[in-house]
Amino acid sequence: MAKLGGLRNVVRQELVTRQLTEQLHARFGPDARLRVLDAGCGQGTQLLRLARAGHEVTGLDPDPGTLTAAQQALALEPLAVQARVRLLHGEGGDCGRWFGPASFDVVLCHGVLMYLPDPEPLLAALARVLAPGGLLSVLARNGDALALRPGLAGDWGAAVAAFDDAPGTNRLAYTNRLGLPTRADRRAVLARTLAELDVPVQAWFGVRVFTDQAADDAPLPPTPELSLLLDAEDRAGRTDPYRRVAALLHLVGMRP
Repeated sequence: MAKLGGLRNVVRQELVTRQLTEQLHARFGPDARLRVLDAGCGQGTQLLRLARAGHEVTGLDPDPGTLTAAQQALALEPLAVQARVRLLHGEGGDCGRWFGPASFDVVLCHGVLMYLPDPEPLLAALARVLAPGGLLSVLARNGDALALRPGLAGDWGAAVAAFDDAPGTNRLAYTNRLGLPTRADRRAVLARTLAELDVPVQAWFGVRVFTDQAADDAPLPPTPELSLLLDAEDRAGRTDPYRRVAALLHLVGMRP
């Protein structure tokens, strides 16, 4: 849990918050009160931020440990925020068990696709519960920059391997910092999948251009430096060619 306050996670959450808030305001206006599904909500960082902003948020996660952490974090919030949140144990791909078509104005799928062999079934299930005009926010590992992290760390074998799909597959495989086998998505492929699901990409961003090499437990710098760091990451995540080599891709699609 200590890693949640580390530099890499703070940069990820702060950048996604800025990008998502911008897209929500542009689509719905700053005063809208929306129905939100956070599929793979983890410890609830984005979920709680959206609930504090007045939205009705449902969090769904298959891991009992992270869901317990989200429940504990929720218990520290004011009662008005708690009343706007529902937490459920389950897989995002099974969301049809609880929700009918067009049940949500906004659906989040952050940091989930890299643990799945194929992203399409989950994305299809999430697109089904998205209302017309709604936004689908997807945060995935950037397959177009997969060699950058091992290359900058001097792991040349991993850097070379990162350029190629896994043998016999159409997938970019890698081992994450937890030692787990995972996969990455190329932006063009992910955008094509979303278009086929009738949720074409309206905007996309990079997340963690400059700080991806930081240790998981790297502490935060003093506030003035942190503010400048976040502004630099924010600008890079919106600007070519920098955003193309970010560790993570943030794609926002809209249902017509």
